[in-house]
Amino acid sequence: MNDLRAVADSLHPHEAKVLAALDAPGEPLISNEDALAKSSGLEPDQVRAALGRLQAKELVGVLSQTTDHIVSLTETGERYVRDGNPFARVLSALAEARDTHSSLTIKDLQSREGLAPGDMSGIVGELKRERAIAIVTGGIVELTGTPSRTAESLQTLLGEIRNGYKPFTEFSPADQALIEKFSQKRGNPNEPFRIDERVTARVYRVTDAGKAVASQVRSGGTKKEAARLTPEMLKDGSWRKVSFRKYAIGLKPSRIGVGKKHPYREFLDLVKAKFVGMGFEEMRGPLVENEFWDMDALYMPQFHPARDIHDVYFVKEPTHSPPIKEPFLKQVRQVHERGWKTGSSGWRYPFDPMRTRRLVLRSQGTAVSARTLAGGPKAPGKYFSIARCFRYDQVDATHAPDFYQIEGIVLGQDINFRTLLGLLTLFAREIAQAQEMRFLPAYFPFTEPSVELHVRHPRLGWMELGGAGLFRPEVTQPLGVDVPVIAWGLGLDRMAMVALEIHDIRDLFSADLDMIRSKRVQY
Repeated sequence: MNDLRAVADSLHPHEAKVLAALDAPGEPLISNEDALAKSSGLEPDQVRAALGRLQAKELVGVLSQTTDHIVSLTETGERYVRDGNPFARVLSALAEARDTHSSLTIKDLQSREGLAPGDMSGIVGELKRERAIAIVTGGIVELTGTPSRTAESLQTLLGEIRNGYKPFTEFSPADQALIEKFSQKRGNPNEPFRIDERVTARVYRVTDAGKAVASQVRSGGTKKEAARLTPEMLKDGSWRKVSFRKYAIGLKPSRIGVGKKHPYREFLDLVKAKFVGMGFEEMRGPLVENEFWDMDALYMPQFHPARDIHDVYFVKEPTHSPPIKEPFLKQVRQVHERGWKTGSSGWRYPFDPMRTRRLVLRSQGTAVSARTLAGGPKAPGKYFSIARCFRYDQVDATHAPDFYQIEGIVLGQDINFRTLLGLLTLFAREIAQAQEMRFLPAYFPFTEPSVELHVRHPRLGWMELGGAGLFRPEVTQPLGVDVPVIAWGLGLDRMAMVALEIHDIRDLFSADLDMIRSKRVQY
């Protein structure tokens, strides 16, 4: 009995009122928040706070709850409200072109409306399916006169939700299908709608312990309590006549989020530790690199379309590096022009020594390997680098303009292609934690034979991790190496997506604290 009295005395006045209302004589031992607010005379927020504390003390439990799906707008949706959805904008642009007797291609529309290629493809495909547009001779896009339900209904729905949210069930089946189609999903966040599950009603019950405490509350009555001692109470002596609220010092304090490494930072550190543990030495190189080490030393000719694949970022100032050290410039130049002493015939073009000094942001980690080969590496020897690289690319779930590569080389007289495949298999399983992997033949100017490593992401499917192969003599001999060298450059960001079970590459750099606290590298 004393314990029950102590628990009753420790209750906050709001808790006592809610518990008394729930256990009112002659009333069922269940109620919802709206009914409790009326019967207890408290505000709804006060009732919710009191119920939370009573549940923590196991005096009240949830008997049942009702959930509903709520539709709201994302930042993309708010932009569509302001500027118009892309379907309507494309149709409006085509109508304007028709009225001015001009014509627009898909590329014109994409440039005019500032749409990504992937988004433009989806918009054109949907409008063609609805027969609202047609593509005629010359790739010209024209209106057919048939209205687009997607463009019209999408804008209507955006207007309905613009000032808040709305239950999903209040929409017609056709509108529900449209909302689901254009709702935000993992891996496709740039959609106008978001569908969230929310609890709309709860029914509460008093536990057996709660009934006993409620009886004590009724017998002792609810009295006004002071939460703190004030200077005024001390001056006028009123503190002697006031009942102060009791504090339960045994309650757990509120949770404080402690600092921890970002999960991707933790992943990178673990990758480095694994390579060092396997006996690899770390290579380092500059982020701002010249074309010589980034491309020329790797036997990529200055006219070759392989350079276009990299889509490098050029440095505005300074534009060029100091002269390349000899004998590397001379020997690489001779390899490009005539093959030098490698047994190759070279690329047969006039090599431009000035272009080699053009500064770029490093587009591939192989530039670090090239510098290491020129620096007199040990043979046999094995080296690795976690290299930040930069290439112009459209951002999506698996692409970013800057990314990390795990770059590596192994030198030795007995090194061969089988050694390379064994290492790649080890990396896929131990670092990416991939369950399925496969090798595909590939082409790179600096390796022969060459291979690509692919792994299966649990949601995104097969994903390329990067390329590898045996360095050609045209790469190794001009840099002073005369033993076989295997090399690889794998995308660490994509490996982390598999290992961390992340479905969008942008989440690797997220500031979402819940994600950062919950993700762990599992090894």
